[in-house]
Amino acid sequence: MNQTDARLWRDGAAYADRWLAYRREFRDLPGLAVAVRHDQDLLLSAAYGFARLEPPEPMTTRHLFRIASHSKTFTATAILQLVEQGRLRLDDRAAQHLPWLPTDVTLRQLLNHTSGTIRDGRDANFWQVEAPFPDREQLRATASGGAVLEANQAFKYSNIGYGLLGLVVEAVTGGSYNDYVGTHIIRRLELHETGPEPGAEVAERLVTGYSRARLGAARQAIPGTIDTRALSPATGFYASAEDLSRYAAAHWPGDRRLLSEASKREMQQPYWSIEQADEHYGLGFSVRQVGQRRLFGHGGGFPGQSTRTLIDPQDRLVVVVLCNATASDALAAPLAEMVVKILDFALGRPAVPEALSEAELDRFSGRFANLWGTTDIVRFGQTLVATTPEADDPVARVVELRVVDGDTLRVAAGGGYGAVGEPVRYARDGAGRTTHITMGGVRSYAEDVFRARYAT
Repeated sequence: MNQTDARLWRDGAAYADRWLAYRREFRDLPGLAVAVRHDQDLLLSAAYGFARLEPPEPMTTRHLFRIASHSKTFTATAILQLVEQGRLRLDDRAAQHLPWLPTDVTLRQLLNHTSGTIRDGRDANFWQVEAPFPDREQLRATASGGAVLEANQAFKYSNIGYGLLGLVVEAVTGGSYNDYVGTHIIRRLELHETGPEPGAEVAERLVTGYSRARLGAARQAIPGTIDTRALSPATGFYASAEDLSRYAAAHWPGDRRLLSEASKREMQQPYWSIEQADEHYGLGFSVRQVGQRRLFGHGGGFPGQSTRTLIDPQDRLVVVVLCNATASDALAAPLAEMVVKILDFALGRPAVPEALSEAELDRFSGRFANLWGTTDIVRFGQTLVATTPEADDPVARVVELRVVDGDTLRVAAGGGYGAVGEPVRYARDGAGRTTHITMGGVRSYAEDVFRARYAT
């Protein structure tokens, strides 16, 4: 990677940081944590908002989230490790290891959610914290009821299926699932902020989850200490954003700490399409396209929490977004995808041979607001653009800006309804700090000035 590329990666991560901070406040989310890793560099590790609201506790990068269905990637990794050791085969019938199981489903079908197994059981109100998660006997009783669909008929997501895979790990190794993944995945990667089920030693660092206020019901606080019992292999894990990014990077090509190259390719193949999800599923990983990138990873939804990881194995990129709020619109997923889009926008910016220095261009950068909305003026490489952080995709439609003099820009290109060709004038105080800008004849105040002006 050359020096220019490194700067563009850095500029993209810097704006992703600012955009996430704004979106957290704009969407009234309790808190967020993010980690962006590219090759050997941790480009971004940041936290926004609050780990819990009452009493207020600021979010930090050391706070722990329930990463929910990310747990399935650990379980799939464990199964593939045992396959590599010759102790399992992907096309083994699960009943070879769980003789009480009445179906002929295979480990492969359980891994890629095509076994037809019931999703969560006939009484799954543990997802609403109205009952405990199922223990082993309850899991066995649920699975003993047989499959809902025939195997290989369709992609049918199943937490119960991954609970069964955890029991297979136990049957083959003769120990507990949690002990196996602790030894062969977590400690092997030196993940000090990750585990298959939180104990008392990490309880204080777990975020509190929150429901969304709706239909007259206030936001509800949900503890992060819920024991998922027999569904730990499907949804029980916890981690920090940084730790989860380190784990994800172990699935890049060339890293053999967990699995062979062949096993990783097997897991990351987009075998089954997922209806109404715009993605496919392999063995423990989902696969989707964002722009020109083919990304694998996983999302997760836990009571009061939403999580998403995206991994580009070719460019050696990992994006992790964790949120302590439940959202029906898969809140963490669009945020993670937008981080990828911001990075790609930065990487695609043109070189400008006669451009001003970064320091000179940075004098124009900032966040400005008025009663109509918020505008970010951002430097990406040697270029300046204006965009709105309130947009779901702030880089889909930008305004290109050019420097006229030390206090003036010109709108060089943008939407037809905008102020193309007109100046953007800067007003500064005696210390040289920007107090406001005038764009299209309308004044917008620097963020700190706007907050002070309209605080009441």
